[in-house]
Amino acid sequence: MHRRAFLTSLVGASAAVAGLSGCAKGDASADAGAATRPLAGKVPAGTSLKIASYQDTQQLQFRLAKLPELPFTVSSWVNIGAGPDVINAFRAGSLDLANNAGIPPIQAHYQGFDAKIVAIGITRKPNYLFATKPGSDIRTVAGFRGKRLAFSQGQAQGVVLLRALRQAGLKYDDVRLVPLTSNQFLTALQSGQVDIAPLANSQAPAYLKQYEGKGAQVIKTDVVDLLNLLWAPQSVLNDPAKAAAIAAYIPAWAKGQVWIYEHPEQWDEEFYVKTQNLTPEQARSITALANKPLFPPAWDEAVKWEQETADLLAEGGFVKKFDVSALFDHRFESLAAKAVPAEYRR
Repeated sequence: MHRRAFLTSLVGASAAVAGLSGCAKGDASADAGAATRPLAGKVPAGTSLKIASYQDTQQLQFRLAKLPELPFTVSSWVNIGAGPDVINAFRAGSLDLANNAGIPPIQAHYQGFDAKIVAIGITRKPNYLFATKPGSDIRTVAGFRGKRLAFSQGQAQGVVLLRALRQAGLKYDDVRLVPLTSNQFLTALQSGQVDIAPLANSQAPAYLKQYEGKGAQVIKTDVVDLLNLLWAPQSVLNDPAKAAAIAAYIPAWAKGQVWIYEHPEQWDEEFYVKTQNLTPEQARSITALANKPLFPPAWDEAVKWEQETADLLAEGGFVKKFDVSALFDHRFESLAAKAVPAEYRR
């Protein structure tokens, strides 16, 4: 659908979240001063967190890397990854900390839900490419004109698509944006509901294996989604014990990513082959595209990127323009960088 129709389709969803916004803001303001207090140096006994671990990757990372035991209880590892699902889980109180890209915190702010970014990794190489439906003759982003594009405004795939369109000189009204969540993209491609969908590098081998013989293609670009981050509801961060637990978790999160980068063969076998049912060859093709984990000691670049992303969404009418500095809790700023060797601090 064109942008105007797309925005109309969001009215119902926006109205629904508006009703929840008051609760979220009330929870966040329960202890407004907590967000400015120094973090506790020790996690109080009995503290627990509910942490997102899509496809159980976090537990596997920690186990394989043989990291020290966390100084708090993980009451549940929640198998959740998509930004909209994370926001819903935050609202429901079933999740305390999640790993996403830069766009979900923007979407949460737009919906009136108060949450903060607490850790940042920088991504320098593309994590996504564009897949065509079977039988398509599209070969470049310029060929997206007039086509149906799978679009999730609350996920990384959404901003990658918008940046790719801008880079190709296409306006929003030059294409037809079909509102979907990323877990619907493959089905939409397979059925021909959309002509193009952004897929993670890790999804492409399996898709091509099934549909390349039927004319499906992938289109690579140099568009990156810069931020790989951890974020948490403000109501969680207002709890000094939970904030201290998050501060203790961040170094382990960073070290786990470094371990994967330094042990690609073991990760290929333990994760991609054993849990994702990919062949060793497919696993290696994914790992070859992996980003070196980088954790900035200061967040200036990340804030600039997040502002550009928010502005890009605002230009399309998908969110209202705002100052993204409100999304960052700088008490946690240097924790990830301090936990890794110097070559991973950028």
